[in-house]
Amino acid sequence: MDRAAVIERLTGIFRKTFGEPGLVLDDAMTSDDVNAWDSLTHINLILAVERGFNLRLSMRESRGMKNVGDMIMLLEKKAA
Repeated sequence: MDRAAVIERLTGIFRKTFGEPGLVLDDAMTSDDVNAWDSLTHINLILAVERGFNLRLSMRESRGMKNVGDMIMLLEKKAA
């Protein structure tokens, strides 16, 4: 899956998970940049990403993502 397709799908997941219809993803975005992003919504986000991309993320992969850019790169590889 190419970067543009990943970002498009991921944007929808983020918007739904955080209840922010105008949310725009940025590679440097972290939980500090989204008001509703706490530990519980982080778990919901990971589950929504797994469902939305029909894949599983290992604990190591989940913990290795430091920002949205890392998530995009991982999804590009795994959803190929």
